[in-house]
Amino acid sequence: MIRKRSLIRRGAAVAVAGTAALVLAACGGSGDSAAGHNGHTATSASASQGQHNAADTAFAQGMIPHHRQAVEMADLAPSRTESAEVKKLAEQIKMAQDPEIKTLSGWLTSWGEEVPAEGAMDHSAHGAGGMMTAEEMGQLAKASGTVFDTAFMEMMIKHHEGAVAMAKTEEAEGAFPGAKKMADAIITSQTAEITQMNDLLGKS
Repeated sequence: MIRKRSLIRRGAAVAVAGTAALVLAACGGSGDSAAGHNGHTATSASASQGQHNAADTAFAQGMIPHHRQAVEMADLAPSRTESAEVKKLAEQIKMAQDPEIKTLSGWLTSWGEEVPAEGAMDHSAHGAGGMMTAEEMGQLAKASGTVFDTAFMEMMIKHHEGAVAMAKTEEAEGAFPGAKKMADAIITSQTAEITQMNDLLGKS
């Protein structure tokens, strides 16, 4: 017990010394040396998060609103489609992308980066990454039956192609292992869904 207390005391002293060193380094304006003084805190943080770079941040911040819009589109399907295939496809999209939104948000929070606000997709650049405009989303919401099915699949193909392009950029430029793994999964699953939708549209 005494040994444990002395370890705690020693740990506190190290932490205080580390903080003092950080303050001194910050005052001296030497950013490089400050990074080395954070002791075990920096090590444990990087161990739990892994290394990430600007491409990883861009991937997560871009994919969240992109996925949210795909889920919004999928939510329209059950009450508007007459096709069992389209209904199943919409469920599949929602089941894959809802958990990914949560994972991406968690990464951004742990990296100290901004998580895109709900509704951020409304302010996205028109057509960026295959995103639908507010007008297109409105038209889709008004459609039903085979008109809905055709519009849904044509829009979702464009949407998926945008996501695949974003994921390929992450694979090429990202550093965070989890994000690169997710990018690979997105490429595989969404490429397969594009093929499926083209088949259903008779475009194969």
